[in-house]
Amino acid sequence: MKAINIISFDVPYPANYGGVIDVFYKVKAFYEQGIHVHLHCYEYGRGKQKELNKYCVSVTYYKRKTGATSFLSKLPYIVKSRADKALKENLLKNEFPILFEGLHTCFLLSDETFKQRFKIVRNHNVEHHYYKNLAKAEKNDLRKHYFKTEAKRLKQFEPILKFADLSLAISKSDCDYFKSTYPKLNTIYTPAFHQHNKVSIDLNKGNYVLYHGNLSVTENKNAVNFLVKKVFNDLSVSLIIAGLKPDKDIENLIADKPNLSLVENPSDEKLNELIANAQVNLLYTEQATGLKLKLLNVLFNGKHCIANTKMLDGTNLNNCCNIANTSNEYKTIINELMQQEFTKEQTELRQKALTQFNNETNIKALIDNIS
Repeated sequence: MKAINIISFDVPYPANYGGVIDVFYKVKAFYEQGIHVHLHCYEYGRGKQKELNKYCVSVTYYKRKTGATSFLSKLPYIVKSRADKALKENLLKNEFPILFEGLHTCFLLSDETFKQRFKIVRNHNVEHHYYKNLAKAEKNDLRKHYFKTEAKRLKQFEPILKFADLSLAISKSDCDYFKSTYPKLNTIYTPAFHQHNKVSIDLNKGNYVLYHGNLSVTENKNAVNFLVKKVFNDLSVSLIIAGLKPDKDIENLIADKPNLSLVENPSDEKLNELIANAQVNLLYTEQATGLKLKLLNVLFNGKHCIANTKMLDGTNLNNCCNIANTSNEYKTIINELMQQEFTKEQTELRQKALTQFNNETNIKALIDNIS
């Protein structure tokens, strides 16, 4: 294989949230193996990015068709809003394999025109499970209705995967799901691609706890609510909350708590610095879907980590974290870890556990499965 088309659901740079992190570092890994990447991506707010030209032979941008028209379709909104005739025309200009990033980009997967092309789908989640859980977490009635509707449509749309030659699951639990649901589909476990080459941890003791995430996402806002109201309601330890697009609700939530602070829209460098210097990194999720890229970031770059069981589902990384599922468990472990040095032995344990997330090894395995 000398070249590949990659269809990304969003502009994958800057690589500052879960899905695009996997896409960007996968593009970079292909480039480092000498594979020519023709990137096709949907632009709806992130802008055209010159950085992508370093790793791609071509980068083509498409406008996402948001609004009522796309929602009224029987197709999932995330799919219909990305249906674009120009994409089909551009994919027909070559005969290279096509990698569809997420169900979002799969509207052409069953098109007869591409019957002879090698087609790969990267499944970032079991999408209808993900949207069903978003509906459960959402408090706004209109958004809850949207998530429920989208979950139903995604479940109906998912069998389009049968037209793929290869399916890439991001977690072992997702891999089990796709293998059992579509036994004739060749599904392989392909861990997330990310920014780290090796575990690098500052062993100096930190003096604060960190929670980070995209703070415009309901799942993460709920995590902040849980941590502030149930865990740090009577802890005097310093907590920094860092992330993209925090709303006024988060500001108001911490306004009268002197040991809690907010870092809005940190750069990659600033976020990595916060993770590295924190004595404890907190991870919490209400849904066990896909793989949370922030988990990898913390384990490669941060000291002590506390995560709940759902965060670790399907990762085989339980030994790298302290596990807490209730507010009292979080409190107890935070108090213990604030006093404990992070050791060289713990660093070595992390390095061994994280060998499955080696970008070079995983891209070579993927190329072998496409060739």
